[in-house]
Amino acid sequence: VPQLGPQLPPRLTQQPWHLLYSTGRDGFSLQTLYRSGARPDSPALLLIRDTEAQAFGAFSASAIRSSSGFYGTGETFLFSFCPELKVFRWTGENDFFVKGDVNLLMVGGGSGRFGLWLDGDLHHGGSQPCETFDNETLSHREEFCIQDLEMWGLA
Repeated sequence: VPQLGPQLPPRLTQQPWHLLYSTGRDGFSLQTLYRSGARPDSPALLLIRDTEAQAFGAFSASAIRSSSGFYGTGETFLFSFCPELKVFRWTGENDFFVKGDVNLLMVGGGSGRFGLWLDGDLHHGGSQPCETFDNETLSHREEFCIQDLEMWGLA
């Protein structure tokens, strides 16, 4: 979180963040992650470590929630710590920021590819270059197994 601070929108840089959800504490469930979300207007930071010890994730300017369509703003971004911090910001190509249902959470998209996706049991995910963020694959592989996942929100 400290390394990501300077990448956040200026209005959020001095705000205290707290842990809303952790697979280590709360189990592996996308439904539980949605229920753990903060206020609807509160931003969220998803941090993921895969089984190959790669760390990456997403920032959403709005709370991570179940939805019928995409939501979010151009402040949303993807990031990777492979090996140092790389941030992938909105390209303006589309507004496929965040979409989630009981089986899948997606961040970024276009042409059938998602910048980041997580399955309903939070055991598997994937990352591909997408039009929303023009990102690199966030993990070493396009599909990965999740070791740890945390969601942080504003205190």
